[in-house]
Amino acid sequence: MKLQNFILLSTLLFCAPSVGMAQVPSTTTPTNNIAFCPNGTVIIVDEVRQCRVDDTLGTLIADFEQAEILGNPIAAGQEGDRDALRKLPNVTPEGAKNYEKITTEFIRRHAALSARPMSGEKRLNYDLLGFVLQQRQRMMPFDEARIPFTNDSGFFNQMSYISRQTTFTTADDYEAYAARLSQLPLYFAQHKANMQRGIQTNMTASAEIIPSIIDMVKNLGTGKAKDHSFFKPFTVFPDTISEEDITRLTALGEAVINSSVLPAYRDLEKFLTSEYLPKARRNVGIGTTEEGRQYYRALVRYFTTLDLSPDDVHELGLSEVARIRSEMDMIIEDLNFDGSFADFLNFLRTDPQFYATSEEQLLKEAAWVAKQIDGKMPEFFGILPRLPYGVIPVPAEIAPTYTTGRYWGGNPEQHRAGNYVVNTYDLKQRPLYNLPALTAHEGVPGHHHQIALGQELKNVSRFRQSLYPNAFGEGWGLYSEKLAAEMGIYKTPYEKFGQLTYEMWRACRLVVDTGMHWKGWSREQAEACFFENSALAPHNIKTEVERYISWPGQALAYKIGELKIIELRERATTALGDKFDLRTFHDTVLKDGGMPLDLLEAKIDRWIFEENSKPN
Repeated sequence: MKLQNFILLSTLLFCAPSVGMAQVPSTTTPTNNIAFCPNGTVIIVDEVRQCRVDDTLGTLIADFEQAEILGNPIAAGQEGDRDALRKLPNVTPEGAKNYEKITTEFIRRHAALSARPMSGEKRLNYDLLGFVLQQRQRMMPFDEARIPFTNDSGFFNQMSYISRQTTFTTADDYEAYAARLSQLPLYFAQHKANMQRGIQTNMTASAEIIPSIIDMVKNLGTGKAKDHSFFKPFTVFPDTISEEDITRLTALGEAVINSSVLPAYRDLEKFLTSEYLPKARRNVGIGTTEEGRQYYRALVRYFTTLDLSPDDVHELGLSEVARIRSEMDMIIEDLNFDGSFADFLNFLRTDPQFYATSEEQLLKEAAWVAKQIDGKMPEFFGILPRLPYGVIPVPAEIAPTYTTGRYWGGNPEQHRAGNYVVNTYDLKQRPLYNLPALTAHEGVPGHHHQIALGQELKNVSRFRQSLYPNAFGEGWGLYSEKLAAEMGIYKTPYEKFGQLTYEMWRACRLVVDTGMHWKGWSREQAEACFFENSALAPHNIKTEVERYISWPGQALAYKIGELKIIELRERATTALGDKFDLRTFHDTVLKDGGMPLDLLEAKIDRWIFEENSKPN
């Protein structure tokens, strides 16, 4: 997974309205009556009402993008809003209701434009905005703010990411950051109220994931202020800040952590331990109530961007597990391994040759693989992004329950590179044979390549630069793991087996996610799919299954998206014959940014027609 890691997804409203984060400006008194007129102005009204101005697609998109910034102080701060840098999102029910009003009005305005003639880029803008609004409308009935976290990410560790993505160059930057930290007690209180509403309405997270969250919250609420991870910005200052200001700002940072941060976390730990955990749902899946089953159906549609039923997805997963297992068996046979499939998996999980002996070695291995792929990129792509990426470890305070690796996006306008984030916690659970596939997925040609290209799109509506339909983005990441084989990145049979293990991981997700949330599977049944069919380390299996327990539906995006991209490549190869060019195909898939799979299919079909229409 990428930047659009859960924490950032929860703040980018057009990417992930489903995670229950803020929808309106963050103030202690929520603004509940903002309306956006089609002439680009903002008015304050008692109810959102129709503005008597002729609407256009351009004004609709401009109003939508303005609403995104007004409703999201995290994004607004990154865009240069100095006041927003001092705020955290407002997640009150009043804010959510206003968000729904605004979304409903945008949907009405979008529908009213449907009869107008559009083509080319304008039609794509219209269709993509319609997709975003439809996705939000699909999830509005389910009051997702009641469960505002996954097993490893959410409001409780959101500042871990924000603090690392905030630019500090002036004294005011540090003061704004301190002001934002001072908002944590209010921010946590709003989330607690939403979670209490979840308790009252029988919509809570599973008790399976709460102990690890309590551990993270406890760690963030203990120790001295100067040792806290949120204090780190106050330990490094640019030369332009005076010694007097450094002393003052350091004291300010220490004071705000003592007065706001530590008490907020201690209070949250008490709430999670004494109130939430005893009332958390005892089942791992959400499909034990009628609301839960309706919710899961909507999530399947939301994350796959296709009209699939949970049963359809489950059966597809079973067939993919069987296919990949046969390829694994062939590798074991070619190696002349003396033992069963289970014996081979045990060998991979326990033999020291497959594991780094230091965090530095693991990071260096990841960087070496990344540079090898970098050298192959021009052979497979005609368009390359300008933004580079680095390789960094997962922050220590979140590493124990964090996934094996993720991509944290950069920002070209703020001169910040992307980062491939590698988990160095518990090295015996981080096999090196998986590293090439992981690197291809999170770095290039996977998430960094795809997301950076989107950020660098020219002359397109701004909302498209960060648009991340999960099936498109995660499907591309998984496709990239297979593409790495064509690049010659897998040097040994064990690394090829590692790639198949990662593909099996995603195939099992189809089976496991639908199994737990639709068919009533236990956690043990879910973990068995991974233990019996892949060489994933036990710790990874545990944290991954907890992720699926806590984030229903998201795990379906990977395989569904990958299979669609493979299908479209095969279709183009057959239809174009000698005219097919792989570099151009890849560029065509990515050049317009993220989109739902049905729009991607229509785009590739148009490209095939255009290529076939060209003279030989």
